[in-house]
Amino acid sequence: QVQLVESGGGSVQAGGSLKLSCAAPRDIFSSCRMDWYRQAPGKEQLLIGWMHWQRTAWYADSVKGRATISLDRARNTLYLQMNTLKTEDTAVYFCAACTNWGQGIQVTVTS
Repeated sequence: QVQLVESGGGSVQAGGSLKLSCAAPRDIFSSCRMDWYRQAPGKEQLLIGWMHWQRTAWYADSVKGRATISLDRARNTLYLQMNTLKTEDTAVYFCAACTNWGQGIQVTVTS
């Protein structure tokens, strides 16, 4: 397995925006569907969106219209842009590809 590396988390006020990044090796980036999950305190880990290397995307209802997933193939990096953040978006966010996972990154949305 290969470790994916997330970055860009932190604390933001409700209504604000945040962009998470996930760096992956080229072979994984070009062959696997790239997923974003999150796990809120005391809750199960949930899939919130994914993008295939052919740029097909899917979003969970909880983030649809507020989240945009994108790929930078030159940098082998996956992004999650989150806008109009809500306190309920507070969670640890993970990227995943095939059986490979990132370490998770905290996003805290304050009111």
